[in-house]
Amino acid sequence: MKVKIKMLYPDATPPKYAHPGDACADVYAFSTMPDDNDNVVIGLGFAMEIPEGHVGLLFPRSSIAKTGHSFRNSVGVIDSGYRGELMIKLSKEDGRGYYSINERVGQLMILPYPQIEFEQVEQLSDTARGKGGFGSTGKS
Repeated sequence: MKVKIKMLYPDATPPKYAHPGDACADVYAFSTMPDDNDNVVIGLGFAMEIPEGHVGLLFPRSSIAKTGHSFRNSVGVIDSGYRGELMIKLSKEDGRGYYSINERVGQLMILPYPQIEFEQVEQLSDTARGKGGFGSTGKS
């Protein structure tokens, strides 16, 4: 599948796969800016045209554990109608350093999704799990 990307700045790094067969493409920091809520916003320097019926998902890299930060919304969801710069918002929890410009900051996956039609009913079918919630599937 081809997905159109528009580089917004000549020095920005486009997303790229590190290895053949990788599920996600690495994305790179282009700019960093604090916001009003004590977070930092990292601009990725590109916009993209995700095909209709698909969604872009931005995940943190495993190396985020070394920074003491976390994605503020856990996973970034990019809808197919969005055409602005892709950005990542990080927490500013313990004062350790941020990612440097042109450093890999996240992973991007593009997936198809079904359009769901929700049907309201009075009763749902029974299952073995039933209404068991958090921690109900095993003892650890």
